[in-house]
Amino acid sequence: MRSHRRPRLLAPFLLVPLMAGCFASGGGDDSASGDGGDGDGARLRVALAFPPAENLSPYGADATLLSRLGVTEGLTSLDANGSAAPALAESWRRDGDRTWEFSLRDATFQDGGEVTPAAVAASLTHATDAEPAPAALAGVTLSAEAGGDRIVRITTAEPDPVLPLRLSSPSLAILSKGAYGKSDRVDPVGHATGPFELTEVNGATSAALDRFDDYWGGRAQASGIDARFIADGTARANALRTGELDIAEAVPVAQAASLDEKTRRDTATTRTTSLLLNASSGPFKDAGLRAAARGALDTSVFAKDVYEGYGDPGAGVYGPAVTWAEGKRTPPLGRAAAKKPGGDTIDLATYDNRPELPEVAQVVKQQLEKAGFTVKLTVREYSRLEADALDGKFDAFVLARNTLLDTGDPVAVLSGDYTCDGGFNIAQLCDKGVDRAVADAEQIADTAKRQDAAMAAEARIIGSDAVVPLVHQRIITGVADSVQGVVLDPYERALVGTGTRR
Repeated sequence: MRSHRRPRLLAPFLLVPLMAGCFASGGGDDSASGDGGDGDGARLRVALAFPPAENLSPYGADATLLSRLGVTEGLTSLDANGSAAPALAESWRRDGDRTWEFSLRDATFQDGGEVTPAAVAASLTHATDAEPAPAALAGVTLSAEAGGDRIVRITTAEPDPVLPLRLSSPSLAILSKGAYGKSDRVDPVGHATGPFELTEVNGATSAALDRFDDYWGGRAQASGIDARFIADGTARANALRTGELDIAEAVPVAQAASLDEKTRRDTATTRTTSLLLNASSGPFKDAGLRAAARGALDTSVFAKDVYEGYGDPGAGVYGPAVTWAEGKRTPPLGRAAAKKPGGDTIDLATYDNRPELPEVAQVVKQQLEKAGFTVKLTVREYSRLEADALDGKFDAFVLARNTLLDTGDPVAVLSGDYTCDGGFNIAQLCDKGVDRAVADAEQIADTAKRQDAAMAAEARIIGSDAVVPLVHQRIITGVADSVQGVVLDPYERALVGTGTRR
């Protein structure tokens, strides 16, 4: 396995919580409830759970934060069925095995420049050169060039049957030339194409956005957004209840009942909460002890008790929101016989940005201890755990992971999370059978056959006992009565759009 692992979020998570920060309004309006200064479209007050973790780099965790706030977009997007849909590209076609042509719509960058084939090609080239590479480009080598008046030609080193899906990733957002300075840092402020433009970022506390009036999809109905980053889920719910917020993402299930029924929106998502067991070092390097840990867990209690019905019992890497998965799921392959724990001490970790996770970890701890393990639990804010988790410094990790976040391709999460060279392999799994099954799936273009191959690979991954699915999560979004048009996205890539208003 690679010794160097790239930090990435919240792909597990960003998506939606640091220290609770103070509110900062922007857009030239000092009032939290006033207009944007132009007489129409009140500003939206939004609380996000995760703060910027990587200086708003589009290549890691913060990419989804940017897309959820309507700042960035790519050539394509995901539709409700998980298929590639037009965004900055109006259409596309495949030209041979390795080349695709994307036809651009007329669009403008927030700094006033035109979205040209050359600008798009340059932006994608920067993404391919990034260190570490965006998760959406894991295992993929591509080159982009202007191919005509409104055409971008993208060529991959190997055939890539899901390239349009891959380009929907928030980490492959298209930015103008001004975003790329002499340093390695990429600055999306004022250089993106979405309906809202970042105007002020106050560290990990808050951000202000103004409406981008020249957005190709039409002017947003809200004049801007005042965003706060509040890790404490109770604080988010309280701020919504007292009228300080219009939208609060990731309301804890424990707080759901405190909100009026009309302000609670629960959405099935492609997020699975799992227990990841370090398969390369420590006690769980032994497959028999991994099997013992898996056997010790009663996963039915997580959906029923911890998530209070806002979830479904863990069935696999993919949950009920991935509607095709259940009918294609096969039994786990290659499971080892369980060994009796001999008092092994387990370092278990999770993060508190998602408020249910510490409780999940406590239940896991109790169940493992009942089976004979000794468990030490660590709970921190995610950004203070990620590097250690990716470096394999914990024996076990409770993770909430959106399985279709990075590309929308079901095979991509398997490659990134469970193969020897996977960039987000917290389980430290390196199994030749798994790698072979994932590689086979990556070569298949037909959608149904690719899904079959993904489930065959899932059977091997689950059979390794390096991952124990606990619960498939529903996300609760708090929305004030006066607000309309919130985007309840099962992929957790979007939250506000042109039609979001109050």
